[in-house]
Amino acid sequence: MEIFDEYESEVRGYIRSFPTVFDKAVGSELFDEDGKRYIDFFAGAGTLNYGHNPERAVEAQIQYLKDRRIAHGLDKATVAKKEFLETFIEKILEPRKMEYKLQFTGPTGTNCTEAAMKLARQATGRNNIIAFTNAYHGHTMGALAATGNEAYRDESYGARGAVNFMPFDGFLGDIDTLYVFERYLEDKGSGLEKPAAVILETVQGEGGINVASSEWLQGLEKLCRKHEILLIVDDIQSGNGRTGKFFSFEESGIKPDLICLSKSIGGGNPMALLLINPEVDVWSPGEHTGTFRGNSLAFVAAKVLIDQYWSDDKLSSEVSRKAAIIMDTLKGLRDEFPSLNCRVKGRGLMVGIETPLDGFADEVSAAAFERMLVSETCGAEGHVNKLFVALTIEDDILKEGLDIFSEAFREVARKHV
Repeated sequence: MEIFDEYESEVRGYIRSFPTVFDKAVGSELFDEDGKRYIDFFAGAGTLNYGHNPERAVEAQIQYLKDRRIAHGLDKATVAKKEFLETFIEKILEPRKMEYKLQFTGPTGTNCTEAAMKLARQATGRNNIIAFTNAYHGHTMGALAATGNEAYRDESYGARGAVNFMPFDGFLGDIDTLYVFERYLEDKGSGLEKPAAVILETVQGEGGINVASSEWLQGLEKLCRKHEILLIVDDIQSGNGRTGKFFSFEESGIKPDLICLSKSIGGGNPMALLLINPEVDVWSPGEHTGTFRGNSLAFVAAKVLIDQYWSDDKLSSEVSRKAAIIMDTLKGLRDEFPSLNCRVKGRGLMVGIETPLDGFADEVSAAAFERMLVSETCGAEGHVNKLFVALTIEDDILKEGLDIFSEAFREVARKHV
């Protein structure tokens, strides 16, 4: 690790939580340079829904490169992009009766949310954006303005303007947070400027695995339509099947004006995709641009994985089945240590256990890593142990990892009870 400590910037993060030099990976297993095996309950923070190096995608990418197909295309038309578009439309949009234009933004999720907010402002002629408590939308200036965690709101990050925050579903206990939002919209003395758009995650990942109910989402959509506010869903972490359906909002029946996709859509490759209601597509050519707004290898991998996993409902069923196994384990730990006041949270394979003791979740994550399990924490206070497994994880590896996590949790819990 010496070369990283000496030469890599202090900004490095996950390397501090997982201090080993990784080398190889397949499925839900990681191997370091000494060949030691780790189970992955992190999945690249939601980037590896199909696991590390899914075989069909790897083979397709290797063949694409061997054939000297175009690797860098800006936003020119290419066969790789055409085949991805055809597959995405056929397998994702048309079965859901969804009509959207597709924009390939810069390859990171934060660039996608930046594009969504910029486009909403242009389409409406208004500047203000509404985000929610505990939101996380990325780490560039515009996205940071819509991110709630105090740690990301330091003056050194620069502009915070033109974003106001409203309470997320459940943030005020039994109080209807949409009532609060509507009062601010309708009272001319509230100080809230009429927004161009609302941006939200239906399940807040970095914010602590906070789940918005279908009823709340439906009410929010109704409120947006009433006041002519655009609705942006950030599905970067919670989409691509993470909650069961391809889009995290499908069960609620809402129809966002703009949908942000990234992370797993590229099959492990950098890629971001903004879905745009055609009525909102007011861009002029080149108005939001970037050198790498079309990643050919991501197109190739994404097409193969959509064909493999979204031609039927089998993956969605597997997510539900595996989610039940994880939830049972977490509820068992909660019930085993009632004095810790733990809460089990989540939907689909976006789950976690919250323990309201400072440092507890970090201790559990460290103890798990010592036992060769990679997992992270989240939430404004870092109180949530977040379990993000690949949607394709094998049952025996899932059970092995849950046994390790349970052992680590119990070790730490016994110090506090």
